[in-house]
Amino acid sequence: MIGTRNAYWSICRLRFINGLQYRTAALAGIATQLFFGFVFIMIFIAFYENSAAMTVFPLEDLITYVWLQQIFLSFIALWFRDNELFGMITDGHIAYELCRPAKLYPFWYAKLIAQRVASALLRCFPLLGIIFFLPQPYRMELPPDVFTFFLFALALMLALLLVTAISMLIYISVFWTMSPVGSILMVGVAGEFLAGLIIPVPLMPSWLQSIVHLLPFRYTADFPFRVYSGHIPKLEALTGISVQLLWLVILIAGGYWLMQRALRAVVVQGG
Repeated sequence: MIGTRNAYWSICRLRFINGLQYRTAALAGIATQLFFGFVFIMIFIAFYENSAAMTVFPLEDLITYVWLQQIFLSFIALWFRDNELFGMITDGHIAYELCRPAKLYPFWYAKLIAQRVASALLRCFPLLGIIFFLPQPYRMELPPDVFTFFLFALALMLALLLVTAISMLIYISVFWTMSPVGSILMVGVAGEFLAGLIIPVPLMPSWLQSIVHLLPFRYTADFPFRVYSGHIPKLEALTGISVQLLWLVILIAGGYWLMQRALRAVVVQGG
């Protein structure tokens, strides 16, 4: 058991170190995320000038929300993927993975987490060094107090685990479909909309919010970002963190079960 845990930790560490090598891609990503951050903020400012949305979601909270999306995009984006894993399933190299003395689900899960964390670390600190010093109204605000920041950090870490568990379902689906395109489009687009990455959840119609609150996607982005600004009160944040943990257990257990079913019926392509 200890040896298996060490294997998962080792693959996580190696994939993290490997991900830190892509500094040029990170610089391009920083420029892209700054650009889109400014575009989204300007659109929302224009929208707020002609609406009563300020009473629902204050503009300064919304601007912080947008910047947090850009800073932690690698944590929360469902389209963020590892093409190597898709290739293993579709070209037959999954056979080599099955020979490893480790369970495939936690092995891949550790890989995906390390990949996301490495990508986020390369981008977040340079972005923070810029965003906190922008002129108003574009500047990102600090959280109201230390305890709020602690709740945000905990919610963000659980959001990372949730996104990885959801993305694992996309990889597992390829065992049956043999193509990742449909799964990424369906889950990625729908999931990011329901997570509040396109329209913040407080600005959605009430009937749509009631649906969003029943699904796990909101807890990957909207929830931790509104905890950061204090828009979600502390007691409600603690309840939301409990819901995150519940969804995490459900998604990991369901994903592990589906992986075991897929592996029992797997056909190695290519011979």
